[in-house]
Amino acid sequence: MRISQNSMAYNPRSLAMYVDMNSFFASCEQQDNEALRGKPVGVITHPSEYACVIAPSVEAKRFGVKTGMRLPDCRALCPQMIPVLARPYIYRQYHMKIMEVLNSYCTDVIARSIDEAVINLTSYHMVYPDPMELARRIKADIAATCGQFVKCSIGIAPNAFLAKLATELQKPDGLIRITPENIDSHLEKLQLTDLPGIARANERRLHMIGIKTPLQMRHSSDALLRRAFGGVVGNYWHRRLNFMETDIYQNDYRGMSATRTVSRQQREDPQALESLFISLCTRLEQRMVKQKAFCKEINFYVRYHNAPAWDVKIRLDQPTQDALEMRQYISQHIKVFEKENKCKLFNNSVQGMGVSIANFVKGERIQYGLFDNKINQDKARAVLYEIKDKYDKNIVRKASETVQPHEMRDAIGFGSVKDLYIADGVTDRSTNQYLLEDDSPEAAKNKISPKQAKELAKQSGNLPAGQVGKKQQSTPATPTQNEDDKYYYPTKEDEWEGIDIIADMQTEFAA
Repeated sequence: MRISQNSMAYNPRSLAMYVDMNSFFASCEQQDNEALRGKPVGVITHPSEYACVIAPSVEAKRFGVKTGMRLPDCRALCPQMIPVLARPYIYRQYHMKIMEVLNSYCTDVIARSIDEAVINLTSYHMVYPDPMELARRIKADIAATCGQFVKCSIGIAPNAFLAKLATELQKPDGLIRITPENIDSHLEKLQLTDLPGIARANERRLHMIGIKTPLQMRHSSDALLRRAFGGVVGNYWHRRLNFMETDIYQNDYRGMSATRTVSRQQREDPQALESLFISLCTRLEQRMVKQKAFCKEINFYVRYHNAPAWDVKIRLDQPTQDALEMRQYISQHIKVFEKENKCKLFNNSVQGMGVSIANFVKGERIQYGLFDNKINQDKARAVLYEIKDKYDKNIVRKASETVQPHEMRDAIGFGSVKDLYIADGVTDRSTNQYLLEDDSPEAAKNKISPKQAKELAKQSGNLPAGQVGKKQQSTPATPTQNEDDKYYYPTKEDEWEGIDIIADMQTEFAA
């Protein structure tokens, strides 16, 4: 289902507000941990001295630390920077709180990513005559709901793109409004690459036809920009810079993917590689169930340290949603490869693997065979995830999920956050609780079984079960820590988990 509010007509009364959280992951960590406040922090994807920083705090950015840098490079710029292991479920919970605040003011809100959202205020002129005052109220409510260290920049403009651009003009904690009267004064201070979606390649294209600045780009003709970008994308850029709406929409998924880089311990353990393979398929199954979708195309790849990568594309006659079915289809091709090449695909040279799916069919459009039992299987699968949502993601599991279940650590996905919402994130406000739980190996170690709870109750004088559980969870066994290990546990260089790439094949403001 495509939800679009775009228009080719310029409406001088149109109004969009863009909310962009500042250093979001690092700010959440500082809000949760008082010891990190006011200090340079870098959120990392895995516990290693060579990890990638996916979110530097505002304090770290002042030293020149940027997203994507490796820890050694960050410490060369900022020796006192504190690395903190990412906690994806925490950032999703903060996202839900922020969305709750925004939805309390307007029903026309679209989450663009885990830390960004756009609000269409065109129909709210009588409700909020002063959008700047509304923005201040939203900032205050986010601070009251999430904490004073979780800040945002807000941009206001006649369309979503210019509102997004306004958030880039003043950070952190900025508030800028772009209007037809002041847009030229803002653009004349910028370079082409300051525009969201204009990278070096697009800058070169524009230079080739004589456009050197955003101000020149805005006053160029529709036809000239179309020539620069080689097609309709040029029309979109002309409309964006001239107050027409092209970016308030939300599509269904065109594709999903889950990938992992393999650690040294994993690549030396065939069962660990198999468990990781199953986990990748299971992650995609869970996402399809929540989106009520089935796929007709499966892609799988394996990368190696010292050999060419291997990949396969599988097109299905009958759409599937089941993880073990996907695994079975891929395994058939793996067996053919191994037989022809007389070698094992999963060996101690594996560097990473990934599964992606595409060509989706909505559940209500599935045509079942007359003699198969897939209807009941699909219903049972949906019920399985409803139980997981209601009670706990590990309260019921498939047998395949019980063998080395923590080979794939949870990781945050960049881009779309439609996974957090069941069906879609606009018309259906129900939440995917599955992604709001702590699924880390550390959390699993601190959980107690019903049998353990009963034993503890006997030992502690028959306390109520709820109190016993709280008592047990409040004092988990923790390893002795050095000062350098305070926020994460460093391991050897190649002992780390990779990033789960969640893609919907939709580029925001891209040329």
